[in-house]
Amino acid sequence: MSTVPVDQRSSLGSIITQNREEILAEWLREMSGATRRSDLIKESDLRSQCTQFLSLMQSAIESGGTNFQSNAWDGVRNLLGEISKSRAQQGFTPTETAMFVLSFKRPIFRQIRQIHKSDVDNIVSETWTATELIDAMGVYTMEIYQKSREEVIRRQQEELLELSTPVVKLWDGILALPIIGTLDSARTQVVMESLLQAIVQTNSRVAIIDITGVPTVDTIVAQHLLKTVTAARLMGAECIISGVRPQIAQTIVHLGINLLDVTTKATLSAAFQVALDKAGLVLTRQTKS
Repeated sequence: MSTVPVDQRSSLGSIITQNREEILAEWLREMSGATRRSDLIKESDLRSQCTQFLSLMQSAIESGGTNFQSNAWDGVRNLLGEISKSRAQQGFTPTETAMFVLSFKRPIFRQIRQIHKSDVDNIVSETWTATELIDAMGVYTMEIYQKSREEVIRRQQEELLELSTPVVKLWDGILALPIIGTLDSARTQVVMESLLQAIVQTNSRVAIIDITGVPTVDTIVAQHLLKTVTAARLMGAECIISGVRPQIAQTIVHLGINLLDVTTKATLSAAFQVALDKAGLVLTRQTKS
């Protein structure tokens, strides 16, 4: 990236220094309406962020020019990173987040025109320099925002996976794990961890994996089920797979999937009866006298 002449560097910095309050007021007006969310951020907090940004930007320009990637801009990048992360978590849209930086263009452009007046060459030169700088900051802001949103979504997906795989204690020593939806590698890991943890905590010896809510069973899904069964056996618990519907049974046979060493039942109630037998328990119906 080319080095900016010293006089031009100090010019942008001095514009901010000499006209800070005017720039700040116009900048806040630019962010009004749809891009300034009073329901998500206080006016005082927004003003504080803008004031801090102007101070850091002035210092960066004076010490390192307009190369946004230089070490002189570390403070500005850190501030923009904090703002982007917080806004991603608070519920700001990408446009609202980007406008924190992009709305700064009009105030700084106006000051450049006022200072240089009829000097067209300087107006064009400094406007272009400011445009490149602000665009670079805008792109950086959106990159951090996107990464933060992806992290929020990933964390929410993990929480939903945990909630969608509850382990239920049906009886002393008997657990049930109802699975609803498709099994993939990530969810299988959560299923195994939840089941194994429950086996250890309850000292259970039988676990029923109910696949009534699984729409289809293919080779991959069957492999994930077998991994879960194997992991449970290593912990000393025997697994029973329930909810094997006729179409699923036909699919398993057609695919040549070997489930011969796994106890399977059509319904959860039938699996529960088998689990009671394995646990040496008998339920009797009480007769009315």
